[in-house]
Amino acid sequence: MAQHVTSPQEFFGFQLGTDRKIAHWNRIVDYFRLLNQESQKLKVIEMGLSTEGNPFLLVIVSSPQNLDNLQYLQDLNAQISDPRGRSETEISRLTHEGKVVICQSMGLHASEIGSTQMAPELAYDLITISDEETKRILDNTIFLSFPCLNPDGQIMVTDWYNQYLDTEYEGCELPRLYHKYAGHDNNRDAFMTNLVESTYVAQTLFLEWHPQVFQDHHEMGSYGARLYVAPYCEPIHPHANPLIWREINWYGAHMAYKLEEAGITGVLNAALFPAWSHLGFHWLGNYHNIASLLTESAHTNLATPLYIHPSQLQGQGGALRGFPHYKSQTNFPHPWPGGWWRPRHIVDQQKIAALSLLDLAARHKDTILQNAYLKAKRQIERGNKNRLSTYLIRPTQHDSLTVTKLIDKLLGQGIEIHQASKEFISGGITYPVRTYALFLDQPKIGVIKTLLDRTIFPDDARTRKMDKVPDRPYDTATDTIAEFMGVKVESAGDLERDSSIFGLITKTENTTSQLINQSEIGYILDSRLNDSFRCVNQLLKQDISVMRCSQAIEVDGSLFPPGTFKVEAQPVDLLKVATQDFDVWLHDLKQDLPVPQHPVKQLRIGMYRRFRGGNMDEGWTRLVLEQFGFPYQALTDKEIKAGNLKQNLDVIILPNDSTSMIVGPDEKDDSKDVDIPPEYRSGIGKKGVKAIKQFVLHGGTLVTLNHSCGFAIEKLDLKVKNLLQGKSANEFFCPGSTLRTHIDTNHQLGYGMPTEGLIFAWDSPAFEILPSRFNQRYEIVVRYPEKNLLQSGWLNGEELLSEKAALVSAQYGEGRVILFGFRPQHRAQTHGTFKLLFNALI
Repeated sequence: MAQHVTSPQEFFGFQLGTDRKIAHWNRIVDYFRLLNQESQKLKVIEMGLSTEGNPFLLVIVSSPQNLDNLQYLQDLNAQISDPRGRSETEISRLTHEGKVVICQSMGLHASEIGSTQMAPELAYDLITISDEETKRILDNTIFLSFPCLNPDGQIMVTDWYNQYLDTEYEGCELPRLYHKYAGHDNNRDAFMTNLVESTYVAQTLFLEWHPQVFQDHHEMGSYGARLYVAPYCEPIHPHANPLIWREINWYGAHMAYKLEEAGITGVLNAALFPAWSHLGFHWLGNYHNIASLLTESAHTNLATPLYIHPSQLQGQGGALRGFPHYKSQTNFPHPWPGGWWRPRHIVDQQKIAALSLLDLAARHKDTILQNAYLKAKRQIERGNKNRLSTYLIRPTQHDSLTVTKLIDKLLGQGIEIHQASKEFISGGITYPVRTYALFLDQPKIGVIKTLLDRTIFPDDARTRKMDKVPDRPYDTATDTIAEFMGVKVESAGDLERDSSIFGLITKTENTTSQLINQSEIGYILDSRLNDSFRCVNQLLKQDISVMRCSQAIEVDGSLFPPGTFKVEAQPVDLLKVATQDFDVWLHDLKQDLPVPQHPVKQLRIGMYRRFRGGNMDEGWTRLVLEQFGFPYQALTDKEIKAGNLKQNLDVIILPNDSTSMIVGPDEKDDSKDVDIPPEYRSGIGKKGVKAIKQFVLHGGTLVTLNHSCGFAIEKLDLKVKNLLQGKSANEFFCPGSTLRTHIDTNHQLGYGMPTEGLIFAWDSPAFEILPSRFNQRYEIVVRYPEKNLLQSGWLNGEELLSEKAALVSAQYGEGRVILFGFRPQHRAQTHGTFKLLFNALI
């Protein structure tokens, strides 16, 4: 007699997706642990803990026989995904014996509750239903399910919803970030893997399992289609194998058919979401030869149903995004008529979409596995035909430790990297020992080129509206990680893979010697290294004195730039302990330095943290500060309004935000926030503006990032003009791009930077200093060149930036205001400009 398997309704006490009920993550974890005991068709892997210490699960569903041979099937799948050195006969055997590996993820965005509620029911159906279709799925596929990619957020949202159940605020959105650092931006981290949750997913997809298909379940706005399924709309990204896009069409068509067959209305495909978009896993996977898809269900008020009048339904995105109006069309043949929209509708439709994907894969196992082989084979051939067949990264660059971090990120994507054991020549250029080589004749050429190639976003009929106005990309116009990190990548076209020179690496090695020679004078710490700031913060924490040199210095034949740190003489053992967690070099001094120096202090940093859904830029900035050891405190509206800020703070950071979001609605009219509890109605108001002004006047430093510069310019009446304010997209357009700049490295804010560098600009301001009697109070630290500004992305209206300021320091009373007209710490990704921010904080 078969063992009883507990149903979700038995366990939770209600049908998942029931109005006004959300199953809590802790209970969902308990349920999967129970299924793991009750069924031989399911295996739960606890990959580790989330950012805030909650269980992170991978649930594998397949036949008992497949689960018993899981390691063998995993190894076999890896061979299909990289067929180099294997004959056609061997490939035929592998595809015959193999199983299609399908990964689907839920709950990345915690306010989109439906998919995580769907996950237990989907697993239960697969392990208990005994029809032919389900048996075929279990026999022919290995289903990797992430029931929740953001456990912390699921707990936050569930607790928040239950707190206000049966009140006028039932169903209102969480007023703070639903991930400690990233909030909604957690699906922009697939290539950088700053978040521990991202590392778990990347490990599963790119290093261990290499699935043939990946699908991520989401929710979108409430007043359009009821469900979006693949394929994507234009524009297409150039670096995925073309077979990927055909597969996505195939999978999407099958899902749409099965949804229509089940009577689900309002299903849209080939619209809204472009094939060239941000590098979440459901887009990045395509360059890994994984057909990566997205579903988006219409949103409810969390678990509270929403009534929608027929007249409220509308198309979205215009003609370019494939859904110009809410009427029947080829990709939207059966509109939903309106009425009550409930959480159970989301559970039902997403479960059908998930099962449809599994069904198609099970029916066409051999074809899909053969496709996996073909995609890898053709990408390898693509690399062989590439005119520049190898990318080279020198180990010694402006910030050599950041080079190592880049290599670690690339290895985390499963990219094959070699390293030179000796000096070599390519194209008449000599490259040093330890140079990294990325040969493009590998299956992941698409990932390599996406992350390392200069990227020009298409500017043509696919991306401009009928009136020629640019259509905003779905996210940034480039994700070129090397440019973000300030690392130079070179190309070579005549380099052979000589095994006597190049060896395959699986990890980077720490080449820093901890040998510290005793000095009675002190030690030098190179300010070109981001990690030197980590080290300095640790030294200051231990009350070890650190100075900063205001001029370039020469030590033992090596030239160090202005801003170099000088550490006071200490016993060697003490310094070893203080620096043991850092890869920086401490150069011992044999004589004192004949240049001006000033002391480095650990400043008291405060950062504004608002409600109104939270500020993702604030979250990412916190992560950067923590990664590099900067102590800080969060500043709430109440604390800022209380005034007397200089008593406890030296620096206040205003993350990227509009003036209206910082100030909030007029204190006499909080109508903008009436749908959230009064204690979460955010904005510093007039009192807060006055308090910040007084803070700077009395010697504080105000650091404003990107759009928050507008607050400082307006509210502190700075003699600075944002030349781009009020410009139309036809006049100026720069959606998330890397731009070339000149940097004053003799200025304290420019210390440690190269004289020319890339910054990340996203709808960013550009500054002009207005004539006044106090011109000397304004200093330009970063300036755009005259022309040829764009490195990667999309720039329309370059002439408006020509020779304009991107970073300005302004004296204001006894303090100063620092205007960053770009994003120096964007998503904790732009390591190349971290130092500009760090210099403002010490």
